[in-house]
Amino acid sequence: MDAPHPQGEAAAEWVTVEEWSGSSASALSRTAVLTASASSLTSRRFGSRWGRIGGRMLGAFVPEGFPGSVTPDYVPFQTWDTLQGLSTYIRAMLSTQWFLRDLTGMLGGILFTFYQGSNLDRNAKMWRLVADFMNDLGMLMDLLSPLFPSSLIVIMCLGSLSRSFTGVASGATRAALTQHFALANNAADISAKEGSQETLATMTGMGLGMLLAHITRGHALSVWASFLSLTVFHMYANYKAVQSLSLTTLNCERASILLQYFKECSEANYLLLDKEGSVHIFIHKQATPADVLKSFIHGLVLINLAQNGKSQHTEARRWMDDKYTTFISKLQVKGYSSERLLSHSIVWRAHWLHGQLDEKLK
Repeated sequence: MDAPHPQGEAAAEWVTVEEWSGSSASALSRTAVLTASASSLTSRRFGSRWGRIGGRMLGAFVPEGFPGSVTPDYVPFQTWDTLQGLSTYIRAMLSTQWFLRDLTGMLGGILFTFYQGSNLDRNAKMWRLVADFMNDLGMLMDLLSPLFPSSLIVIMCLGSLSRSFTGVASGATRAALTQHFALANNAADISAKEGSQETLATMTGMGLGMLLAHITRGHALSVWASFLSLTVFHMYANYKAVQSLSLTTLNCERASILLQYFKECSEANYLLLDKEGSVHIFIHKQATPADVLKSFIHGLVLINLAQNGKSQHTEARRWMDDKYTTFISKLQVKGYSSERLLSHSIVWRAHWLHGQLDEKLK
């Protein structure tokens, strides 16, 4: 740009260039200004050198565009998750005994996936806690194994079996949570940075664990006290991590809670049978995932009306006809995914015919 100059004097030209740093997922910020003229060149940087170095180091552990590229519950969850991981690696140095247990672990992982693999997505919070509890149980088995030499192999195999459940459940729930955190469709970036965080926690935990193992060497009571204390902290950190999550997908439990605030309904390809205080739902073979969600909500409405001393299918149907669409719209506005219900896989479907009483089915 041209600088203003007094009349009668030669025009003195100068140029200013600004440096901005940012990405598609984060806001731009000015980092430097370069001013050049015919006789001088000056530059000015914003922010301290240590601040820039710290920012680059932080970029190795947080997603690009942080915090704007993730949901608000990402920071508290990752904080508590890192702390529980730290306690895990410290305790690992206290309890690990090196034996060949791969076969038991592999078989356990396959069996667990076979029986529960399709159900992990619908209740990620619960399985996250279960995974870490099984990991704690496996470490406890490792620590107990030297006390029972005659049952050493059995105890070690049980520990390996527990950790195999941990691997399957934690991996599956981690994938679900990564998708939840990816506010800017940056799941791969979040996953990579989570790996960096876990690696740092691993190295720190191993160092502290080696120090603690050296201090408590030869003192069984100190080892057990340290192990149990860290186990309690580990479960507490896991609980706080899960508690900080605000998942937007619907499963049976979250749908039930939301229904307490608002009841609504609509039509779907399903039948409801109210029998002896229970509501049985029959899903049509052509029903969509949205129909499954509607049937569950309809059943909850029917149960709530029965608990209030009312009858009844007519009243429940009225709720469904009048309020279901509004209910779904409000869930979507709040960010909840209302396309399907996270529940057990429905294997059996039904097909029915209906008509006038004088008609005959051929």
